[in-house]
Amino acid sequence: MTARSAPDAPESFPLARPAHGILGTSAAIRAVLQKIAVYGRADAPVLVTGETGTGKELVARALHVESPRARSPFLALNCSAVGEDLFESELFGHERGSFTGAHASHRGRFERAEGGTLFLDEVGDMPLRVQAKLLRVLEDGTYERVGGEREMRSDVRVVAATNRPLERGVEERWFREDLFHRLAVLRIHVPPLRERREDVAVLVAHFLALFNARYGKGVRRLSPEAMHLLDEYPWPGNVRELRNVLERVHVESTGEVIARSAFLEWEAERWNLSPGAWNVGLRDEQRVAAGYLAPPWRPSGPVVDMRATPGGWAPGGWSAGAEPQALPAKASRKPKELTEEAIRAALREAGDNLTQAAAALGVHRATLYRRMKALGIARD
Repeated sequence: MTARSAPDAPESFPLARPAHGILGTSAAIRAVLQKIAVYGRADAPVLVTGETGTGKELVARALHVESPRARSPFLALNCSAVGEDLFESELFGHERGSFTGAHASHRGRFERAEGGTLFLDEVGDMPLRVQAKLLRVLEDGTYERVGGEREMRSDVRVVAATNRPLERGVEERWFREDLFHRLAVLRIHVPPLRERREDVAVLVAHFLALFNARYGKGVRRLSPEAMHLLDEYPWPGNVRELRNVLERVHVESTGEVIARSAFLEWEAERWNLSPGAWNVGLRDEQRVAAGYLAPPWRPSGPVVDMRATPGGWAPGGWSAGAEPQALPAKASRKPKELTEEAIRAALREAGDNLTQAAAALGVHRATLYRRMKALGIARD
């Protein structure tokens, strides 16, 4: 990753005023806010895309506030948190006795959000049979409760969000094409934090002020070295991850300035277990071969393997006798060396397991996936 100059760390960061809870001064965030202002006045469905932790629900709430429906309810449903057998009931409600356990009638989200906005988070996880019924509501504004015979009308604006590419879902047939086009009349993409790094300092200032009020402390700023560390990191968990790590070091802090050393434990954890690789049961050599100990982010300071540290972590730094030990780097191949023949052979040997195939080729799983996509190779 190309080194970037660290942002200045003044005595206290100027606080920016969030718009609808969305904080940032970058061009990417300004574009999102501009779309919210325009799309808020419309009544068509909106599809909000973006990685986990980017603030998609904040965008949905902002669309509601900017709309003529602002005085009516805003309801949210996380589609990945509802069991398939209860999904239809959650959306459309059910009549008493319609299924085992239905001891009373139940008003679904569409009924309770009447006149307002219904936010469907992680809409890509919605079961196919429910997708067909959602399409009907979007097309003609009618639905029926589970076990009901009366047709009900709906006046609800739907805002959906996903961190999965629904276009791929259409191609692989886990998402209906007609529903995709109906949901994506208007689209807003929330950029990941790594694509708007100029907002990191603004977010840091905001969260420090928030935690000062919550915990009754007087933390004024981060040191320039600490800011440089945060500026380098790619933030796979986006704003949510930044907030969490700042709360962690804020709770542990006893002074007015948080130094880079406060992030040592977190830094070591990120290095020892790269984002998205949670195969903690594998032996070290297997994890190295699979690329789990070599994330795309390499901190500019010393790399610490906590497992190889005799003294371990103690408040204020590494305890006595703890010598930081660098982790071994994995051997990697350049994309041009990943030929179609080599990839197909590795997939066959691994039984079509992408992680095992990547380990055999000596590359990260994400690298192999991107190369397969470029070569048009699909798993069986």
